Amino acid sequence: MTFRVGVTSDLKTASGEPCFNPAAFDELAANPEIEWEWIDAGDEVTVKHAAEFDALHVNLPRVTAASVASDDLRLKIVARNGVGYDTVDIEALSAKGVLTTNTPLAIRRPVAVAALTHAFALTSKLLTKDRLVRAGKWNERVEHMGVGLTSRPLGVIGAGGIGREMMGLAAPFFGDIVYSDPLEISIEGARQLMLETLLSEADIIVVACLLTDDTRHLINEAAFGLMKPTAFFINVSRGPIHDETALIAALQSKQIAGAGLDVTEHEPIAEDSPLLTMDNTIITAHSLCWTDECFEDIARTALRSIVDVSLGNRPDHVVTA
Repeated sequence: MTFRVGVTSDLKTASGEPCFNPAAFDELAANPEIEWEWIDAGDEVTVKHAAEFDALHVNLPRVTAASVASDDLRLKIVARNGVGYDTVDIEALSAKGVLTTNTPLAIRRPVAVAALTHAFALTSKLLTKDRLVRAGKWNERVEHMGVGLTSRPLGVIGAGGIGREMMGLAAPFFGDIVYSDPLEISIEGARQLMLETLLSEADIIVVACLLTDDTRHLINEAAFGLMKPTAFFINVSRGPIHDETALIAALQSKQIAGAGLDVTEHEPIAEDSPLLTMDNTIITAHSLCWTDECFEDIARTALRSIVDVSLGNRPDHVVTA
């Protein structure tokens, strides 16, 4: 019997080609019964998709309780890109017997590198110095001194795969590394602190935790109030973990030194957001980790999960409610 796979169309370019190496689809050859096609799911997977396909490889579209509301479901697995799964109603899918998987190993290093890229660019004033050259103001460089890191602590919120990878990569560059996590975790070369202590001690603060009900607006007005005026705030996880109104106020009042955001509370960011006119912010479109290697690894991981299910096996990286 044919095992039908739908791949959401936000994973292809304007020319119709996949945004990852097409060789990733070779993973599907492990089961000759698999047939795949592009599907236009828009913002949300529909119940029609769930009735017509055995598996969905999903990037951005939400998968909600409404997506699986029918009793006539064919869907067996949703293989989602990335590590976050806040756009998938895990509880609703589990109740219908539908597995959800993610791709944590494929994005661990790319996201960690993205966070450190923001840190290095902010503290070195990379964009400011680029603008000086383009404006013919080479000799004004002495007025824009960067910030060294060897005497300054890096604080990481969330000691999961990405957080751990980041701390390992950052070790040669920072004077101290601290982290906060709800679980007691021992990490060589780093110190675990309560969140409030981390916020008051670290000069570079990076959000690397999942978005949950508990972490929504975790970094709020009170949290920014604990930070030092020398602190740079970086979020490479999910935008709603920080309160953007509070962040804007903290930047405008110079409560903190700057911010690097690969994610914003509402995406895409509003064109009139004050964040876009500030000299001490760097904002990327939830894509700084997107590279050819990263996306091929993500696709292969997701497609292998689909193959496993098609062969009657339990895949790796199953997410539970």
